[in-house]
Amino acid sequence: MSNLVPLFVMLPLLGAAFTLLAGRHRRLQVGVSVATLTATFVLAVVMLVAVDQGTPLAVSVGGWPLPFGIVLYVDRLAALLVAVSSIVLLAVLLFSVGQGAADGDDETPVSIFHPSYLILAAGIFDTFIAGDLFNLYVGFEILLVASYVLITLGSTESRIRTGTVYIVVSLVSSIIFLSAIAVIYGALGTVNMAQIAERMVEIPPDVQMVLHVMLLVGFAIKAAVFPLSFWLPDSYPTAPAPVTAVFAGLLTKVGVYAIIRTETQLFHDSNLNLVLAIVAVATMIVGILGAIAQAELKRILSFTLVSHVGYMIFGISIATEDAVGATVYYMVHHIVVQTTLFLAVGLIERYAGSTSILRVKGLVAASPLIAAVYFVPALNLGGLPPFSGFIGKYALFKAAAGVGTPIMWVAIGAGILTSLLTLYALMRAWNLSFWREKEDSSETEARISYLEKAPDADAQGERRAIPRIMGAATIGMVAATLALTVFAGPIYEVCERIGESLLQPISLVQLEGVEQDT
Repeated sequence: MSNLVPLFVMLPLLGAAFTLLAGRHRRLQVGVSVATLTATFVLAVVMLVAVDQGTPLAVSVGGWPLPFGIVLYVDRLAALLVAVSSIVLLAVLLFSVGQGAADGDDETPVSIFHPSYLILAAGIFDTFIAGDLFNLYVGFEILLVASYVLITLGSTESRIRTGTVYIVVSLVSSIIFLSAIAVIYGALGTVNMAQIAERMVEIPPDVQMVLHVMLLVGFAIKAAVFPLSFWLPDSYPTAPAPVTAVFAGLLTKVGVYAIIRTETQLFHDSNLNLVLAIVAVATMIVGILGAIAQAELKRILSFTLVSHVGYMIFGISIATEDAVGATVYYMVHHIVVQTTLFLAVGLIERYAGSTSILRVKGLVAASPLIAAVYFVPALNLGGLPPFSGFIGKYALFKAAAGVGTPIMWVAIGAGILTSLLTLYALMRAWNLSFWREKEDSSETEARISYLEKAPDADAQGERRAIPRIMGAATIGMVAATLALTVFAGPIYEVCERIGESLLQPISLVQLEGVEQDT
């Protein structure tokens, strides 16, 4: 079984190579991409069942002995995130296929999109299964290089401008991360995560603190944690709808994942939990206040994305088994729900020609389907019971209350306030874009006039028909959000077992008996 672990990276890379060679055969590219992501999902589910019932799987690539070999490692957390990521990537791929077929691939040129998309998938999967810091860095760079191409597809002025900011910020984050790896290797003589956890106690506390902070800063930029989140709200909304959806769902979670590994297994006796809790509160509040001030749906969702990363940092700061399990569940919930909302906004943009809540009106009567696929995940993200958003937040708050320190109660209050304001921001958009009649009163217009100075509030584009495959992909993601609620029991039990295992740092990679792939 361990010898199958490299397939998580090999399959997307081979698929990317094949789609690049088949650049003029659109259907062949689509078939290869769909088959690759489907196979990855099936493999991840098989791996998840295997490691949940047994022990983590690890393989040293190339037959090199530890600590020189590149260790690929699959535990419950890695397998779960690869499976969820595969579902999201597959749904967004189908969405983009429908968009490309309808628009002649103007927004997502097929010859470029499919290879870049599969390389992005390979980078994401490699990040999740990396057993050493340098391979984690390689995974980051693979997905970032692909994201540079995807975020600038179409080469419009706005995409090039915001893409430049995204690239510069990503490079700064990568430089910090690579510098941290160099310092860690100099201090400990290894970049293998299990060996780092074992040897960390051998170096002075002040050196540990430097290493800890360097890693956290590098990962916090990627996760869009306040005050390092300034780049995200301007970067994501300008990209094509499917690119924005997959970026919002997955890329920041890769940073959160790295922080989880860092805090639970490299620095499991962290003395930065108070700092993380304060940062989490600031991320939640600042992010949601930014969302309230927006009049464009993509920007509203981008700011809510920042604010809800704060919940995950909050869970990490609690540093208990229950809290880590709740954090993993909430991360899975947010990946699925946030992607679904961006896909729904993509449908709104096509149907109405705009995503400004000042311009779009009367969508409930005009398109009940769009209304439904926006309304359900919006309630979920807002944390209304019985949805998965409520389950995840309740679990986080319960874990924080069990700790009972003043900062935990402050964070609980901030989390409740953020949830209410998220519901307000998304339901305000619902009221204006869906319920408001096309001939509305001047009184209503006056109440929302303060939003007219918000960025892109008056943007209006071409109205286009919605292909069935785009609607089907979005409906499928809505069904996935509901599945997180219907099957919350077994999913949360897996997350609880993840929380228990992550707080045992020696279990990250068993240094003896690691299978070597030649």
